[in-house]
Amino acid sequence: MTDDQAEGARAFRFTGTWQDYAPIAFTNLLLTIVTLGIYTFWARARTRRYLWSRTRFIDDRLEWTGTGLELFIGYVIAFFLFIVPFGVINLVLQGVMMRGHQGAAGLMVFLLYLAILFLFGVARFRALRYRLSRTFWHGIRGGSDRQGVAYGWSYFWKTLLSFVTVYLMTPWSMARLWNERWNAMSFGSLPFRAQARWQPVFGRFMLFYVAPVVLAIGVGVLVFVVMGLGMASGMRADTPPTAGTIVLLAIAAFGFYVFFFGVLGLVAMIFYAAFFREAIGATSLGKLEFGFGASTKDWILLYLGNVGLVIVTLGIGAIFIPYRNWAFFIRHMAAYGEVEVDTLGQSRTREPGQGEGLLDAFDVGAF
Repeated sequence: MTDDQAEGARAFRFTGTWQDYAPIAFTNLLLTIVTLGIYTFWARARTRRYLWSRTRFIDDRLEWTGTGLELFIGYVIAFFLFIVPFGVINLVLQGVMMRGHQGAAGLMVFLLYLAILFLFGVARFRALRYRLSRTFWHGIRGGSDRQGVAYGWSYFWKTLLSFVTVYLMTPWSMARLWNERWNAMSFGSLPFRAQARWQPVFGRFMLFYVAPVVLAIGVGVLVFVVMGLGMASGMRADTPPTAGTIVLLAIAAFGFYVFFFGVLGLVAMIFYAAFFREAIGATSLGKLEFGFGASTKDWILLYLGNVGLVIVTLGIGAIFIPYRNWAFFIRHMAAYGEVEVDTLGQSRTREPGQGEGLLDAFDVGAF
């Protein structure tokens, strides 16, 4: 590692400990239970304040200035503007189906899906814009003046294109959307620049892509073997299966479960590890270039650690997953180049008045 690389590896530092975070996590859990979930928004803001304050970039710590009230108001607005209308449409849809108009009902479902797809893209853009606007470093914040509508349409047609091509265009879509999202953002007076490519990660994506096909073939062969053994042993349709057949079926079911939730998940990490290295490594801010050094092994250890923590603690350990995920990202982030603090002006982008309500309404809000 060269001196420049060593300096880049130290640009981001996380100084938090799980012992310091534990009182915050358990208090958040207790208050969320007592308030029937309403405290979730304040818990998220409190968690972010801690994680940001323990994250040091070069010579200063990050600061999170968002509030739980902003997150709550954003969710309420999204609930009444989108979730309630969708609920009404669902009731109308059921009425249409009960009257025997299946064609009209199918068309309504299709249009509803398209609308949700567009809104999901808008939600992702606006959530990133909000988080940057509430993240301060040296008293300077980030943000964007765009509303996310154009990105919503881009997300809409690129996702449809991915679907039409049987998901073969997924790496292209992910890389292009990453670029569009970050190229619309800025920090202080400097715009972000992203030029992620899909070609370097396509090979790993194909490994993930063909894994379900291998699974289907394997299950088909196993079923054929079981049926052949049953016929060879004289088993008929009107007789109960033998003990050997039951054991084979149990092994097949267990193998399917392990493969789908284990092997397929690990193969997915092989792709995502490469994608994040490519995407973050192709993102810059002024003269500052970023990098992400997490290997596939690092991702697998994070995943297994999170799963083990949840299992061993009977679910309670899930409150530490935001801490583990944030620490993982910061400790593998790197920055190279220089940032001229004296000439870095304050952002003039508009500060959104509420939080990530639309993303929360779709139940995909990040910590």
